[in-house]
Amino acid sequence: MTSDRPDPAPGPRREQSSPPRSGAVRRSLSGAARGVRAAGRGAKVAGRGAGTAGQFAVSQARRAARAEGAGDSGLSRLIELHAFNAAGDAAVAISLAGTLFFQVPTGEARGQVALFLGLTMLPFAIVAPLIGPFLDRFSHGRRWAVGATMATRGFLCWVLATAVVTESGWLFPAALGVLVASKAYGVTRAAAVPRLLPPDLTLVKANARVSLAGIVGAGISAPLAFVASTFGPEWSLRYAFVVFVLATIWAIRLPEKVDASQGEGELTLTGDSEDAGTGRRPRTRIPSAVAFALRANCGPRWLSGFLTMFMAFLLRDNPIGDYAPELLLALVIGAAGFGNTLGIAIGSLLQRLNPSVTVVLALVADAAVALLAALFYGLLTLVLLGLTAGLAQSLAKLSLDSTIQRDVPSRIQASAFARSDTTLQLAWVIGGFIGIAMPLMPQLGLGIAAGVLGLWATFVLVRRPQRSAPTPVRHDGVRPPTGAGQGPG
Repeated sequence: MTSDRPDPAPGPRREQSSPPRSGAVRRSLSGAARGVRAAGRGAKVAGRGAGTAGQFAVSQARRAARAEGAGDSGLSRLIELHAFNAAGDAAVAISLAGTLFFQVPTGEARGQVALFLGLTMLPFAIVAPLIGPFLDRFSHGRRWAVGATMATRGFLCWVLATAVVTESGWLFPAALGVLVASKAYGVTRAAAVPRLLPPDLTLVKANARVSLAGIVGAGISAPLAFVASTFGPEWSLRYAFVVFVLATIWAIRLPEKVDASQGEGELTLTGDSEDAGTGRRPRTRIPSAVAFALRANCGPRWLSGFLTMFMAFLLRDNPIGDYAPELLLALVIGAAGFGNTLGIAIGSLLQRLNPSVTVVLALVADAAVALLAALFYGLLTLVLLGLTAGLAQSLAKLSLDSTIQRDVPSRIQASAFARSDTTLQLAWVIGGFIGIAMPLMPQLGLGIAAGVLGLWATFVLVRRPQRSAPTPVRHDGVRPPTGAGQGPG
């Protein structure tokens, strides 16, 4: 009987289990569809919220840039342009940090960087003093010159994007070309600021606001460039290319008065003052207080170039403990950036700051902390050195701006800023060249840096101007008020 009875188990079980299984699938698909729709709605809401937050941040930044008459004078456009400039430079730095310094053998990298830095330093040293006077003689000179520095960096970033992938020999020339173009931008921008100064702002506050815009631009751009670099170093460079293209357009859109040079004179670092002759611009000898502040500023700027090159190679071959070289370099650079930001904030908040004292204190502080880092070499002292270097460079530069505003006639302030920035850029290049040539021995390198700064501080103090120097008279016959420009406020 049991053999004649059919086995009903397979058939009925399949027939009974099939409907529930298909129903479960349908319910699962329906739930998944609802989840996708909910996720889409959530993403849409989040995107709308992020867009609103972004628009709010941009509107607040533009409102700050246009405050105190900066929008009416056109200074806000220069502030926004400088934010683009810093954003592009940050993207280039992030890309090259993993290629120029960390993927090429140290000996080869140092040799090539030193060679090309030396080749670019000589023509830059010869041509740079002529940049300010050259631009003053041509209509639309500054706007197109600033735009040219942006366009040049955009082109070189595109070349670099290919070079880092193919390991082309154009890697180092293009990288150093970006560096030189960035320095040339600093010179042309400094000459443009006095022409866009609104009545409610001093030159020091205007320069501090421009510097803050650069910090904000770099802070926003750095994460974007880092995300792009995760797909490859060439992508952060292509992102920089886009930024510099936009900056080129922004530079051309600067107000026409950036190019105005009617009635302006020329500041000369050597020689005597002379009145304007037929077809010639009046020449004015640099005031002694400005020369003193400029000499003192060369020390912190020299240290900045030295540390940039020396630490990049030193921390790569001689890391501290078990820390990665990239992390160590990021900590030192981050400390320097924080110090620079802190200096700008201090200069903007303090109502009174003695420029002649501040520049000396900045120079002496750099020498002292460099000596401390040489004697007690370690992560803490290196971070302290980076913080001090950034703070000293920022405060010294603001003090130089204040001295120029106080002692240089307004009609030649553009030439004064161009020449002072040119001198500081050369100090940076010389410091970078010495940092490359220095043996990778931390105590030796930092000890020599401290010695150089100490000797330079002695030279600066010996050449300091006499306190009894008469108050300078402007070309319009008006003496500046006593204490004018003594502080950024």
